Amino acid sequence: MPLLTSRESSLSPVCASYGPDGAFAREVLDQVGDKWTLLIITSLAGGARRFTQIQRDTGGISQRMLTLNLRNLQRDGMLTRTAYPEVPPRVEYELTDLGRSLLEPVEGLLAWAAVHAAEVKAHRAAVDSAAAAS
Repeated sequence: MPLLTSRESSLSPVCASYGPDGAFAREVLDQVGDKWTLLIITSLAGGARRFTQIQRDTGGISQRMLTLNLRNLQRDGMLTRTAYPEVPPRVEYELTDLGRSLLEPVEGLLAWAAVHAAEVKAHRAAVDSAAAAS
């Protein structure tokens, strides 16, 4: 039996069940499941946007974190970055077909969060008050 690398041995059974690409699928999930990625994808749903527009839409993301996420999404083929030779320079980001394919699940997840927000708040309050009482 071949020895497993530390990365393979720590792979969850769920990801491992997807075969040889299971480890990479986990990496993709780490990126697309990130809170900033969800908000960036949603921000770009309406078309091309500039950096400051995306930053405004996502609310609370630092310039550095937005830059890192945009680079990672571009690297993964989820969006394109277009720099226009103008003064002042203008750069726009836009979803690719691959990135647009994420819109439905992302919007579904955000809708679920909005619909169940009160229920989640109630559960948190109950757990927090029980913890404080003990």
